Amino acid sequence: MEQSRMPLLEAVKTFETADPAYFRIPAHRFQRGVNPRFLEAVGEQVFRYDLSEAEGLDDLHHPEGAIREAEELAAELYGSDRCWFLVNGTTCGNEAMILSAAGPGEKIMVPRNAHKSVLMGLILSGARPVWIQPEYLEDWGLFGAVTPQAVEEGFRREPDCRAVFLVSPTYYGICSDIQAIAKICRRHRALLLVDEAHGSHLYFSEKFPQGALRQGADLCAQSTHKTAGSMTQSSMLHLQGPLADPARVDENLKLVMSTSPSYLLMASLDAARCELALHGREMMDKTGELAALAEERLRKIPGIQVLEETSGALRFRKDPARLVFSARELGIGGYELQERLYREYGVSLELADYENAAAVVTWGNTREDILRLTEGAAKIAGEAGKTRRAPLAKKNFKMPKLPDMRLTPREAYFSRKRTVPWEEASGKTAGETAAPYPPGIPLIYPGEILEPEIWEMLDRCRKDGIVLHGPASPGLARYRVI
Repeated sequence: MEQSRMPLLEAVKTFETADPAYFRIPAHRFQRGVNPRFLEAVGEQVFRYDLSEAEGLDDLHHPEGAIREAEELAAELYGSDRCWFLVNGTTCGNEAMILSAAGPGEKIMVPRNAHKSVLMGLILSGARPVWIQPEYLEDWGLFGAVTPQAVEEGFRREPDCRAVFLVSPTYYGICSDIQAIAKICRRHRALLLVDEAHGSHLYFSEKFPQGALRQGADLCAQSTHKTAGSMTQSSMLHLQGPLADPARVDENLKLVMSTSPSYLLMASLDAARCELALHGREMMDKTGELAALAEERLRKIPGIQVLEETSGALRFRKDPARLVFSARELGIGGYELQERLYREYGVSLELADYENAAAVVTWGNTREDILRLTEGAAKIAGEAGKTRRAPLAKKNFKMPKLPDMRLTPREAYFSRKRTVPWEEASGKTAGETAAPYPPGIPLIYPGEILEPEIWEMLDRCRKDGIVLHGPASPGLARYRVI
């Protein structure tokens, strides 16, 4: 196929150029019905590409023309057998993968660091999660890779698991050994599903870890907008091999994806794919060079640590474009470091947690961006060194053990709930998720027993002002139980 073509973008441009009398949704009629201040802010051309399933533009839920050709080009580029464009982000891709792999009561192996969209997929499907623990990096206070040994142990406990779900890379850029895990899944005739939301760029340079599809994943969802240049909320879902049923995947995507897909988002996927096909290697080479420069400069700052591909006795592969660093030895937490870099130096980072901060480096960054980041970090570190703060106290978020599951996520979702004072919640069955954010890894899921050890960890988050996603009560004054 001709990777320099952009069939969907070309179809939208042809329609827009014809300037028809338009009687379809959306209501703004190209740029003519848009709020003038909004039009002035973003320009009129974007609205001329905001269309619906007009003549020649194909239909995302039954593609036969330009969309189908654009998806086929993406499949060829990534080496998959089938690609679907997603306009509800990787969230709907994760949901569709789970729906396609396991039904009510069937088991699916899931790591504890899975994105919250996985819980949505479990609720929709009725599948029973078999939880496994990713590695915990004590030095950094964050979760890392899922090991092949953890997956083997999961199958020993629950040999009838229909699928294994992985997150690789993680939000912090840590990659699991997908190739080894894929071999384990083959022996157990289980599907391997990979949330590759942060890894759509891994296919274009040997300097990066290999992408999930090249390591044997059966289904793989990618947030193209996160790391490969399309517009926010646009993603792709890939299928390869004979184990996953494309008709079932297609049917499940119709269940979870909008029936009013944005042509702006889909055209941006087409354009991002074309750019990667033509210039992917040089784009990733530039990304790697900029990230290496940032890492080198950060390492030279007294008191700043940078995450490497080792932590204590643990070894793992890491996406070099995900720059994770900490000033904990200077008594500066991740939230403070992120806030000060923006407020004092105009540097906006992707995330922070109690200890760490992280930047996502791409080919779109400049050397000047890197200098602002590293010079700002150096000044903050220098000031902290003069005041001689005590190092940040360690806060271990590793669960002592997995909580007992009394109800499946779906059963818990539809169960009646009541609200109790937080102090009375220990030992009860959780009615809502509680996840320190970022990165949003739940310490408790609905349907699990809120063991005293987990209650104490959440209580520590409450007292320390760490943001918790899931609980309806701000500050965790109350908690919903079943």
